[in-house]
Amino acid sequence: MIPLLLVAAALQQAPAIAPESGEVHLRNIRQITFGGQNAEAYFARSGRQLILQRTPGDSGCDQQYIVNTDGTGLHRVSSGFGRTTCGYFFARDARIFYASTEHADKACPPRPDYSHGYVWALFDYDIYVADSSGADTKRLTDNPGYDAEGTLSPDGETIVFTSLRDGDLDIYTMRTDGTHLRRLTHTLGYDGGPFFSPDGKQVVYRAYHPATAQDSAEYRTLIAQQLVRPTQMDLWVMNADGTGQRQITHLPGASFAPYFTPDGQRIIFASNYQNPRSRNFDLYLVNPDGTGLEQVTTSPEFDAFPMFSPDGRQLVWASNRHGAVPGETNIFIADWVAQP
Repeated sequence: MIPLLLVAAALQQAPAIAPESGEVHLRNIRQITFGGQNAEAYFARSGRQLILQRTPGDSGCDQQYIVNTDGTGLHRVSSGFGRTTCGYFFARDARIFYASTEHADKACPPRPDYSHGYVWALFDYDIYVADSSGADTKRLTDNPGYDAEGTLSPDGETIVFTSLRDGDLDIYTMRTDGTHLRRLTHTLGYDGGPFFSPDGKQVVYRAYHPATAQDSAEYRTLIAQQLVRPTQMDLWVMNADGTGQRQITHLPGASFAPYFTPDGQRIIFASNYQNPRSRNFDLYLVNPDGTGLEQVTTSPEFDAFPMFSPDGRQLVWASNRHGAVPGETNIFIADWVAQP
C-alpha cells in the first residue's frame, strides 16, 4: 500500500510547462510555488531543497521558507517578525543565513514613499544565522543600517554581502562566524547582489555609479533617506579580493541578479534593457568580457533571480508567468540545456 504522505506529495507536484517560444535553454519547466509573492530561491548544496523569500498574500512581509525542489514541503524557517530577505544555506545545509529587520521592530517596516519615484528602501537589515529548521537563531552582524544580499563562497567559508556601514552601498566579505570583515568596493554608488564564481576566484555583482555631479547629489540625497533608485544598473566582475574591478555590460535600464554558469564561462542575469521603463525583465547570458549577449527567457512578464543547481543540470528563477492574478511572482525550475 502506498503511504498517504507519498500520495499527497505526488498530488502537489505540478505537471511540466512548455517553454515560451525561443526559450531553447529550458526544458521540463515546473512551477514550485503557487500564490503570493515568491523570489530569490537559492539551492541547497544537496540540490534537493531551495530557500526563498515569500509573502503568502497581498499584505505582510517577506519571510524565509524552505521547499523541496519538487514543490513539496514548503515551510517557514524565519521567525515571522519584521521583514527578511536573501536567504542562503551553509555548513553543508545544516544551517542557513538571511537578513532580517526583527531586531529593529517586530512589525513589518513601512513601504518606501514612491513620491520619490520608484525606489527601494534600505531597511535596517542585519544578517542572522540559524539551523536549517529555523531554530537557534543568532544575529551575525550588529550594524545600524543595511546589511543584506548575502551569498556563500564555494568552499563554504566566506559570506559576500552588501552593506551601508561605511556610508555607501558597498560589497564586503566575512567569515561565516562574522569575523575577518573586508570591504571590496569603494566607488560611490550601489554595488550589490554579489555571487562568487564556481572556482571562488571572482565575484560578479550589479552596480550603479553616478556619472555626473547631479547624479551623485541625487544618489547621496536618497541614501541619506535610506533609499536607492534601482532603475540603472550594469554588471561588474572583480577578483575575490576586490582587485580587477571591471564593467561587463553597458545596457539601458537595469541589469541585475547575475550568476555564473556552472562552467564559469558565462553569466546569466536579468535585464529590462529592451524596454527600460517596463517590468518586462528577461534572463540573458553574457560572456565575462561583455560579448555574446543571448536571450534566455521570452515571457512578456517578469523573469529574474536565476541560479543553477549544484550539479549544473537545472535552473531555478522567479517569474510572473502563469500567475493566478496579475503581478504574482512564483518560483520555477527547469532542466538546463547548455547547448540547444
